[in-house]
Amino acid sequence: MRLGVIGFGNMGSAIAKGFVSKNVMDIENIAIYDSYYKTREKAKSGGFATCFEDEIELVRYADLVLVAVKPVHARDLFEKISQYIDNKLIISIVAGLESTTIKSWIGCDKRVLRIMPNTPAIVGEGVFALDSDSNARDDEKKTLESMFSAIGLVEWVEERLFPVVTGLSGGGPAYVAMFIEALADAGVLHGLKRDVAIKMATKTVLGSAAQIFETGIHPAVLKDMVCSPAGTTIEGVKALEDYSFRAGVIEAVSAATLKSKK
Repeated sequence: MRLGVIGFGNMGSAIAKGFVSKNVMDIENIAIYDSYYKTREKAKSGGFATCFEDEIELVRYADLVLVAVKPVHARDLFEKISQYIDNKLIISIVAGLESTTIKSWIGCDKRVLRIMPNTPAIVGEGVFALDSDSNARDDEKKTLESMFSAIGLVEWVEERLFPVVTGLSGGGPAYVAMFIEALADAGVLHGLKRDVAIKMATKTVLGSAAQIFETGIHPAVLKDMVCSPAGTTIEGVKALEDYSFRAGVIEAVSAATLKSKK
């Protein structure tokens, strides 16, 4: 099976490199096209020797085509490659672009699987929402679930729920980064060195997330485990509640969801 990647930016390259590092695919079976010459050269220097200077040639070469371009360039691209898709599966990670819109450009009979990834895929810890409404074949769905599971968490989600996926796991890394930065700022405020504070804050978030994910405990259980009666942590929890911490996070996800729907 040969995979063609159109758009070798952060997400396109993260997925391709993840497949290689996790031995999901051999690097010689992944072809790259990017409109920027320097990006193609960078891909070649990274071991992706099969680089095309034309997206049509890439589509002709590949069995699966992963489209990872910016939304503003999507229509021109899909219309350009439409007559060369044949029986190939199109995998789209173009933000906010619905499958019905893609099919209106390439043909309603074409197979499209929409995927919503997030940036931790770069380190093999991504979250991938796969469209459960896709008209991809069952064998293709099974194969792709296995492939993406190697570089992160895979959940099959109805496409109508993709806006909330965008707001939660898509935007979530930004909210978590802000939380880590705030934890570190507080540490610096009270005397810790900046680099030490950032490492401690980051590892605290990473460890807490791993504890919840791997044990399956409810987040509230972990919170209660740390909060001793009349202790320091419950005092901090109260301060977070005073500043509407949880309500603020809910509003952030809601705002991003509504923006995505627009």
